[in-house]
Parts: sequence; C-alpha cells; structure tokens
Amino acid sequence: MLTTAGNWKAATLLGLVSFVSFLYFYEGGGWNQNSRFDLLRAILEHHTLQIDAYQENTQDKAHFQGHYYSDKAPGLVFLAVPFAFAARTGMRVVGVNPESAEAEYALSYIAVICSVALPTAFATLCLFFLALRFGADLTGASLAAAVFCVGTPILAYASLFWAHALVVACVLLAYAAALKLGDNSHEFWWALAVGLAAGWATVTEYPAAPVSVVLALLALWQSWWKGTAVRWRVIAGVGVGAGFSALVLFGYLHAAFGGFRPSYSYYDPQSFSFMQQQGYMGLTYPHPDRLLKLLFGCSRGLFFASPILLAGVAGLWGLRKRFPVPTLVAGLIVVYYFLFNASFYWWKAGLTFGPRYAAASIPFLCLGVALAWTRASLPWRRVMLVLGCWSVLLTLIVVATSSQLAMQDSCPIVHSSWPAFWAGKMAMNGESMLLASEARGGCAAFNLGQRIGLHGLASLVPLLAIWGIAAGLWIRLRRRAT
Repeated sequence: MLTTAGNWKAATLLGLVSFVSFLYFYEGGGWNQNSRFDLLRAILEHHTLQIDAYQENTQDKAHFQGHYYSDKAPGLVFLAVPFAFAARTGMRVVGVNPESAEAEYALSYIAVICSVALPTAFATLCLFFLALRFGADLTGASLAAAVFCVGTPILAYASLFWAHALVVACVLLAYAAALKLGDNSHEFWWALAVGLAAGWATVTEYPAAPVSVVLALLALWQSWWKGTAVRWRVIAGVGVGAGFSALVLFGYLHAAFGGFRPSYSYYDPQSFSFMQQQGYMGLTYPHPDRLLKLLFGCSRGLFFASPILLAGVAGLWGLRKRFPVPTLVAGLIVVYYFLFNASFYWWKAGLTFGPRYAAASIPFLCLGVALAWTRASLPWRRVMLVLGCWSVLLTLIVVATSSQLAMQDSCPIVHSSWPAFWAGKMAMNGESMLLASEARGGCAAFNLGQRIGLHGLASLVPLLAIWGIAAGLWIRLRRRAT
C-alpha cells in the first residue's frame, strides 16, 4: 500500500491524464451545446438571457413572449461565465477582437475545458480516493479512475459543452463530502459542500433534484450519531448550500420567464410535441424494453459500450455489508437514473454515445469496479483487464470519430464508428457552435494531434504517448512503494 503522499502522487497523475484526455478532443457543435453556448454569448455580449441573436443554430430553445431562450437548466453556463469573461478580457489585452469568429471558436473550447473537463478531472481524483476509502487496493482504485475517464462515455461528455459531466462531478463530490461528515470535525463546511455540490447538480440538470435530496439525507445520516448540535450544523450547512443553488435557479427562471416552471415547458407547440403530449414533459413510467436497451443494447447500451462496468455491479453488491448506507445510496442513484432514462419518451437522447441521461450512474459503477478488482482472483482479474482494454478501445474509437452517434442507426458503433476509425476519419462532426454566417464552413470538431499537423490515426499518437508515459510513471511509483 502506498503512503498518503504516494496516494496523492498516484491521484495527481490520474487527474492530469484525465484532464489532458478530455481537452484533447473538441467535439464541435450540435443543438445541445449550441443552446448553452448561445446563452453564454448572450450574457457576455448583450447582457441578457435572451438568445434571439443566435437562436438559428439550435432547436433546443424555449419561446416566451416573442423571445427565444435556452431550454436548458443554467448551471453549466453560469459556471462558464467567469472563465469566458476572463478569456475575453485576455483577448482584448493582446489585441484580439473577442467577437470575431476565431475568438468565439476559441471561447467555446475554453468554456468546455474550464467548466466541463476540469470539474470532471476533479471527479476522477474523488473517485480514486473514494475507492481507497471503501477498501480497494491501489491498483483497483487506479483502474476504476482510468476506466471512468477513458473507458466510459464520460470521455465523450467531458469533451462537449453538455451538462452531464458537470452533474457527474457535482453528484460525486457531494457524495464524498457527505461521507466525510462521518469522520470529520468540520461538519458545517463539509455539509456546505454537500449542499452546494448537490444543489448545483440540480441547477445544471433538473432531473438531479431527487438525487440532491438523497445526498442531503446521507449527509444528515452520517452525522446523526454525533449529537444534536452537530445535526443542526449539518442542517445549516446543507441548507445554506442548497438555498444558494435554489436562489440561482429560481432567480434565473423568474428573470427569463416570469415564473418558476422548468424552461423545458416553454417550447413552441410544434417543437418537441411529445414533451406536452407524453406524461409530464415526456416522462411516463419505466419501460422494461427501454431499460434493457439502455443496459445492453447496441445503440445506447452502457454495458455494450463499457463491458467492464458489469464488474461494477458485482463490486457494489459485495460492498453492501461493510458500508450498508453508502452502498444503498450509490445503488439508489444508479437505479434512479436508469429508471428515469427508461421513463422518458426520447430515451435515446438524440445524437449521443451511451445513455447520457443516466451518466451520473457511471462513477458509482466504477467504484464497484475498484472493489471487484480488489476481491477478484487472478483469472477474474485477467478477464477484467480484457474487458477494461476493450472498453477503452471502444470509447476511443467513438470519441475520436464522433461522439454524437445517429439515433436512427440500430448499432452506430459497429456500423459507423468502427469503420470510420480504421479508415482514419477523425473528428467527423462538421457542425459549429457558431451561427452558419459566422462559421463559414469552419469551426468544427478537431483533436489536438490534428492541430499540430497530424492526420488520420496518427493524430492520436500524442494522446497514446501520454497514456503510455503515465502508465510507466504509475508502475514506477508502485514499485518504489512496494
């Protein structure tokens, strides 16, 4: 076992590799990310929440009293605002017009790096230490963190201006902070972290609200045995954090729409009609056939894309006796997100890799992977290594070509991603996050290898080299410790 300093060295290495892996790919535009970037531009350039000036590049938009707004929850955009503001200020200092097409293009990339990739890299660190806390060995914890960042759809979500990766980070950080309440004297501050992280998950995606409540209850449970004074400090901390988040969310909804209904309820009647006609905004009840497809299907199945996560189910099940309440909460989060996804009319979630509405379940399954590895025999570890390598390969193939897989294709990984990858067709998404009049055919997807002049499969060589160097450093660190 590594010392505490050694654990931090391993964690730092994993965090840096995950961050570099996320920023290596820029996935280009699409309705989802364009809607959020339109709001970011509207705030910075016009000091308004109305996206009228940019709404032509997305159909993910709300319409209210003659004006257009992003239909998304605002948490991701609000987090990106200070980074984007600093970037625009820096551009002016060096004499670059921040509203030129090239600058806007760079700004969209910076927004992804700072508000999506960076929090997800911190989530990788958090996952590593949570795995150690639950009894995983160093190799198991490292395997779980590596699988999380490069062997699951998280690699795709963290490379896009989507909210799913940020919600993953918020939920995992809130979960970790809640567990710290069981063994730490700074109850108010850890409880505040729970309230802020869990609350911001809901500000970023409305479906996270039930999970936020469960995490708040976990925080209270972890500190309940410490007495009345501690309970009140925890309630105060969670309340302050959650109250701030609620103030931001409801303040945004009131400022934009004059009320407190979710922004998804303001669609034009001809847009996404199922949101009005199917249940509550498209939610009905869990459909067993959809659930099976979300788990094992070729189109969106999580275990099809990342078969190593099957071991995560076994790992969580084996943890239930030692840590019953934390394991129950982790299991509830996984089950909730898959049932939610299976209840939604638009369950395939448009152009995506894996079940993106269930993204926040992935880190908890990865925790199970760490524990399964620690308890597995040598033959089973070899099986897990094969499944892990296959998961990384499939993820790399999809993200390197295009993470926005067709919804109509019954098996887009096999039919589209696989042949495109081996033919050297990298970064195929030609859609921009800018208006067509601004992009003029440019501003599409890329990877950093292409930016330095490499083409085809060769454009992935720098990333693979970084992974190889990191593996060598990890092995060296492990040998020194043992």
